[in-house]
Amino acid sequence: MVQFEANFDGLVGPTHNYAGLSYGNVASQSNAQDVSSPKEAAKQGLRKMKALTELGLVQGVLAPQERPDIHTLRRLGFTGSDAQVLDKAFREDPVLLAACCSASSMWTANAATVSPSADTADGRIHFTPANLTNKFHRSIEHEVTGRILGQVFADERHFSHHQALPANDYFGDEGAANHTRLCADYGHAGVELFVYGRSAFDLSAPAPRRYPARQTLEASRAVARLHGLGEDTAIFIQQNPAVIDQGVFHNDVIAVGNQNVLFYHQEAFLNTAAALEEIRRKLPGTELHFIEVPTDEVPVADAVKSYLFNTQIVTLKPGQMAIIAPTECAETPSVKAYLDKLVTLGTPIREVHFMDVKQSMRNGGGPACLRLRVAMTQAEHAATNQACLMNEALFARLNQWVDKHYRDTLSLSDLRDPALLQESRAALDELTQILKLGAVYPFQR
Repeated sequence: MVQFEANFDGLVGPTHNYAGLSYGNVASQSNAQDVSSPKEAAKQGLRKMKALTELGLVQGVLAPQERPDIHTLRRLGFTGSDAQVLDKAFREDPVLLAACCSASSMWTANAATVSPSADTADGRIHFTPANLTNKFHRSIEHEVTGRILGQVFADERHFSHHQALPANDYFGDEGAANHTRLCADYGHAGVELFVYGRSAFDLSAPAPRRYPARQTLEASRAVARLHGLGEDTAIFIQQNPAVIDQGVFHNDVIAVGNQNVLFYHQEAFLNTAAALEEIRRKLPGTELHFIEVPTDEVPVADAVKSYLFNTQIVTLKPGQMAIIAPTECAETPSVKAYLDKLVTLGTPIREVHFMDVKQSMRNGGGPACLRLRVAMTQAEHAATNQACLMNEALFARLNQWVDKHYRDTLSLSDLRDPALLQESRAALDELTQILKLGAVYPFQR
C-alpha cells in the first residue's frame, strides 16, 4: 500500500498566555508576563495547517486541553464554586493558577511518541502519551491526551494505545520532540531515533548542569519496548549536555529528520560519529543524507533564537523535500544565509517555506512543536476519524469557531475571570461535536 506521513497539529486553546512556565526554554522565559492573543495564535496555527494541505500533504487536527483545569485545582485543595476556586487560586498561588491555565498542549510534538506499523512487531501504529513529568503544567495533560488520541485513532485493527509511563523523574518522557524516524520510504521498515538528555539510573553518565534534561534513557527504552521495536529498529542517542544548557530543551530544537535526511547542528549529539555509523549499519542500502550545520555558520544561540531545527521537513514528491520554517529564520542573518545555501547543495531539501507562527514562537514553540507526525497507509488513513482531517470546509468551520469563542487578548490577571472558564468550556464542547470526539473532557464526563 502507498504510505505517507500525516501531520496532526494541535489547535491553540482559548487560554493561550505567556506565563513563562518552562524553565530551560529561553523564549518562554523571556516573554513571560506579556499580553497574548489567543485568537491570533489559533488562526496562525490554522493557516499553517491549511498551507500544508495546499502543498499536497495530509493534515489533521488535535483538540486542546480543558483549561482552566478546575479538576486539578480542586485536587490541590481549592474549594467552593468554580468561580471561588479560580479566585482563591489567583490570590494564594497565581503561578499555580497559570500552570492550570496553560495552553501548552498546542505543541503536539510533546503529545506522544508514535511508531508506524512498518516498524512494530504487530503491524499496528503505536501511541504512547508523554508523561511530561519535568514541568507540572504539562504533566497534567497526558490523561486527556490519551482520550483524544483514542478518539482520533480508534480502530483497534490498526492502532494500539498505551498508558503514559510512570510519572516520576526516572521515566521522564517528552514524546516525539525527542524522537524521529529515518527510512528509505514511509512504507519501509526504518530506524527510530530516541534522543535522551540523561540516564536516570547511571548518575556517573554525562548530564547538563544548568537546565534540566527532560528525557531519560530509561523512558526512551520503555517506549521502544511498548511499541514492539526490535534491536535493529531502535537507536538511542544522547543529546549533547552542553547544548541543553544553552536552551536546547528538546532534541527538535537542534535536529530534525525525515525519510533519508537527518538535519542537525554540529553540537547536537554527544557522540555524533558513533550515532551516524549505527544508523548506516541499521539502514543498509539506503542513500542517507546527513546534513550537519557547522557552528561557525550558525551558532547555537542563533539556532535557538530562530528555531532553525524546529522546522518541519516534508516530502513533496519522491526525492524532493521542503523545509517549513518560522519567519524568524528569515529574520536571522546567519540562518537565512544557511538556508539559501542549503537548497543548492544537491540534497533532497530543495525548498524553504516561511510561515508566521509568532504567537507560538514567543512561548517557545516553532512549526515542528505544533505537529505530531503519523506515518500511515491508505487503510490506516481511512480508519482515522475523518472529522479531524483538514480540508477547506473544516478550515472555514474552525476559523468561525475561533471567531465565536476566542478573546483577542489575554493577560495573566484574566485567568481568574470565571467567564473565561465558561467561554473555554463552551468552545470545547462545540469543538468535540465538530471533530466527533465524544466526551473527552472532565467537564463533559
